[in-house]
Amino acid sequence: MEPFWALTNEPILRQGDLLLECWIPEFPHDFATNTDGPVVIQADQADLIVITQSCDLEHGRLSLVAMCPVWCVAAFEAAQKSHGRSKSPKGWRDFWNNVRKGRSPTLHLLASPTNPSDARSALVVDFRTVYSLPFAYLTRRAAQTGDRWRLRSPFLEHFSQAFARSFMRVGLPSSVPEF
Repeated sequence: MEPFWALTNEPILRQGDLLLECWIPEFPHDFATNTDGPVVIQADQADLIVITQSCDLEHGRLSLVAMCPVWCVAAFEAAQKSHGRSKSPKGWRDFWNNVRKGRSPTLHLLASPTNPSDARSALVVDFRTVYSLPFAYLTRRAAQTGDRWRLRSPFLEHFSQAFARSFMRVGLPSSVPEF
């Protein structure tokens, strides 16, 4: 089977590039409620995947790049547990199988770059959070990283389509009644 990922170290960013430990802004819950002085923004690190189209990145004519957080399955489950959304082992298995089948439009599973045959090693892309980070910062980060993983075709197109589906949903106030 063709690999899901390819190693690259070229200076050009592309959609599907995995960038580890990127700095991201962390806005407090009371952000900008006090406008009497400077606002302090904290930063944290996260593993991110590029969602901006490669054709827009190629010439470097944009100032911001759209990125989504990427988690390993165990870290995602632990984060959910810390927010009171824990499941039984069977519940997690059913949940992940639904995500794998595309039944969760806000989450997407990607095979692990290093262990693609192990489902528990899969990566979870969370489309509910989108960061816009400076293009110059991300190209410097990619250069500092050296080798990085890049999603290969057709998995890249499948990933891109999953992202599009998460945003093209339309909630209707009513629908055709059941038969």
